[in-house]
Amino acid sequence: MTAVATRPGRVEVHGVRKSYAGVEVLHGVDLVVEPGTVTVILGPSGSGKSTLLRSINHLEKVDRGFVALDGELVGYRRKGNNLHELKEKELLRQRTRFGFVFQSFNLFPHLTALANVVEAPVSAQGRPRAEVEAEARALLARVGLGGREKAYPRQLSGGQQQRVAIARALAMKPAVLLFDEPTSALDPELVGEVLAVIEKLAEDGTTMIVVTHEIGFARRAADRVVFMDDGRIVESGPPEQVLDDPQHERTKAFLARVL
Repeated sequence: MTAVATRPGRVEVHGVRKSYAGVEVLHGVDLVVEPGTVTVILGPSGSGKSTLLRSINHLEKVDRGFVALDGELVGYRRKGNNLHELKEKELLRQRTRFGFVFQSFNLFPHLTALANVVEAPVSAQGRPRAEVEAEARALLARVGLGGREKAYPRQLSGGQQQRVAIARALAMKPAVLLFDEPTSALDPELVGEVLAVIEKLAEDGTTMIVVTHEIGFARRAADRVVFMDDGRIVESGPPEQVLDDPQHERTKAFLARVL
């Protein structure tokens, strides 16, 4: 079985602010994720969860503050007291340290499951195709899709497509896996199969940040639950504290609606 990166995956988010059209959607967010832990981010729609996640790997440029992975600034380099945005090539190299699983799968429709998993390590990392293909077959087996290597996305259920997307993210051997609502586009009966794969990754010690509405998953798999509202982290702590004994009124109101 192909393991994800054994190197650390410590994420630091410090004072991150982000605005769209003059409206601030992240208000100075601070967050530290330790290697080998699972952080689940909960909150109502529009609370800034996905924006925060996309800021972590620089899919969104932050307006103020910074993000670092294992002490290295993400998206920028420091020169004296100034930050300079990395060139595209450097940014792409850095971004390979993050695996990103989107809610809408984002598979290439003209490629088989195997080819979808193989594409990025070969094109972005320049690794030998034969080596990557062997690892990709093992990853597809790991997510329960052994034997479906030649299937095209249209021949797979939504849950199977999302599991291919997870295998594709793992193929880059990232330090951190980011999940943006990984089950929200799935029919209810397919949600469990995807969550089971993510829970297994958690057991294997993969560093993960998961934006989700799945409270049961948060309770089972998270080391830390973060509740966001209005672009701020309102409350964070172990699942038993945040989910069973929330301290903030906004957290209590949110959980009363979803539980």
